[in-house]
Amino acid sequence: MDVSSEQTTENTEAERMEGTPLIAPSSTDHPLYDAVVEACRTVYDPEIPVNIYDLGLIYTIDISDEGAVEIKMTLTAPGCPVAGDMPGWVADAVLAVPGVSTINVDLVWEPQWGMEMMSDEARLELGFM
Repeated sequence: MDVSSEQTTENTEAERMEGTPLIAPSSTDHPLYDAVVEACRTVYDPEIPVNIYDLGLIYTIDISDEGAVEIKMTLTAPGCPVAGDMPGWVADAVLAVPGVSTINVDLVWEPQWGMEMMSDEARLELGFM
């Protein structure tokens, strides 16, 4: 298990090519995708009663043919008190999914998280709908 935190993003404005999406697409057609999403939904920010997937904190889930999972995620704010712990919680949850061989969770800060990234379920739970 390799969990890392990137304090600076690898895709700064100067380095990003025009038209490159800020959030890479996920491997939604991979057979493990739904199980990995459900594992992510078992992880909660202790300050918010909604899981991190529905909060929109999981940006990308990339799964190789060999079952190696790469997750790019963010937090609601860089000063979040669980910044050092949450990537490990995600890694532990996903590594328990049968078929997952390895997990790498990268904490990224671009794009910055915003309330518009929450699912309708999360907005409803938090009283924003």
